[in-house]
Amino acid sequence: MKSKSSSGGLVYSTEHGRMCPDCRQPLDACICQQTTMPSGDGIVRVSRENKGRGGKTVTVVKGVLRDAAGLTALAKQLKAACGSGGTVKDGCIEIQGDHVATVISSLQKLGFTVKRAGG
Repeated sequence: MKSKSSSGGLVYSTEHGRMCPDCRQPLDACICQQTTMPSGDGIVRVSRENKGRGGKTVTVVKGVLRDAAGLTALAKQLKAACGSGGTVKDGCIEIQGDHVATVISSLQKLGFTVKRAGG
C-alpha cells in the first residue's frame, strides 16, 4: 500500500486539470506554491509581433501587474473586445491578429497606463 508521502499520486484530473504533486490540489488552487505579484513600472506595453510564429501576426501585452488568474481574466476580456483568440504565455497576453489600437483603448478604459511599444 502506498503512503501519501510517496512520489506517486494523482497528477491530472479530468475534472480539475493538472494537480500539484505536493498538496494534491488543482494547480490554480495550489496552497504550497507561493505566487508573487510580478514587479514592474506599472506601465502596460502593447506591441505587434510576427517573428517565430510562421508569419502570423499577434498583439502582445506585457507588463500587466496581475497574478495568473488575473491575467487569464484580462485576456478573456481583451479577446472578447477584439473578437479573436489568444492565450497567456510567460506572463504576457497574446491576442491573435493586429489589434493594437483596440487593445490599447480597452486597457485605458479599464484604468491601465498604456504605451505602444515597437514602433
